Amino acid sequence: MTLLSLVLLICGFLLLVLGGEALVRGAASLGKTVGLSSLIIGLTVVAFATSTPELAVSMGAAFSGSPGLAVGNVVGSNIANILFVMGLTAIFGALLVKVQLIKADIPIMIGFSVLALVLALDGGFSLIDGVVMFSLLVVYLVGTIWYARRRLSHGEDPQLGVEGILDQGAGRLTSRLRSTPLRSTTVDIILIAVGVVMLVVGAQFLVSSATTIAAALGVSDLIIGLTIVAIGTSLPELATSVIAAVRGERDMAVGNLVGSNIFNIGAVLGLTSIFSPTGIDVDQAAVNFDLPVMVAVALVLLPLAFTGQAIARWEGFVLTGMYVAYVAYLVLAAADHEALGPFSAAMLWFVVPVTLLWVSALAIYELGVYLRRRAKPAD
Repeated sequence: MTLLSLVLLICGFLLLVLGGEALVRGAASLGKTVGLSSLIIGLTVVAFATSTPELAVSMGAAFSGSPGLAVGNVVGSNIANILFVMGLTAIFGALLVKVQLIKADIPIMIGFSVLALVLALDGGFSLIDGVVMFSLLVVYLVGTIWYARRRLSHGEDPQLGVEGILDQGAGRLTSRLRSTPLRSTTVDIILIAVGVVMLVVGAQFLVSSATTIAAALGVSDLIIGLTIVAIGTSLPELATSVIAAVRGERDMAVGNLVGSNIFNIGAVLGLTSIFSPTGIDVDQAAVNFDLPVMVAVALVLLPLAFTGQAIARWEGFVLTGMYVAYVAYLVLAAADHEALGPFSAAMLWFVVPVTLLWVSALAIYELGVYLRRRAKPAD
């Protein structure tokens, strides 16, 4: 491992964050210019844009012969989005969860997670698997857009899109540059082009440096993808969610992460499987442990969201602690450390049962509250 590899790793992270920011701003503003509503933009353009770092890295890893990095990036990002990003965001203030997310989007995210696990059981994602995942994503998008347009036709106010948060932070210089439709469109196109270039270059830096570091440390590219690369490609979601929570748009922070996880599986894994020359091989360790963890994390979110339709600050600390434990396990397993045995035993016989008991208790309690609310008008 050389100093150059570390420099390239840091530069790759910076380019991914800055490129994702430029792409989100440009695509969101361009959508408004051509007459799309904020809700539609937030559910489609911005949701896909915040997943472009994962797409760039996974594509680059698949074509460079590092399938473990491609899979680990998506699986690790989805785990990090729920446990680390959502947990850290909740610590800044309780997050609100809309009924639509509880009834539709979170179950759909769980369904995509289960689908990824099932498709990976044969040892990889093939062209057909990619087509299935991406086609289901298209169906989800069409259904979401149809539902949004139906709400708008009934006169309901659309929720502020992610681009609304970005616009609130725009300075006087940006306002002057967008003083006319022609100038605004020109700025948006430049931002999109610059963002795409930065994402591509940043992904190349990140993949090459991460692979070099993994080889130097004697660990697999899967572990690097699940940890360092996953956190790095989740930085756009972290920035957007924290900014949204701090500025009072606490429901948007949850929607951004749930939507990003759906896009990561449907678009990133789907498109990478389609365009990769030989598909994507999945390490057996990921099938046995990391993919089931991704499914479990998605399931944990549902009862948390039912708790008063909010994710409280203390729940944010719990989620963050669970992510720290997960990363600690990966590090100990990669190093084959002597503490792995006691740590695994503690996780298996204490942490996991307590977590299951806690989640089950929350689910039963909230179900009782829901049933009492349903029965109250009849009294």
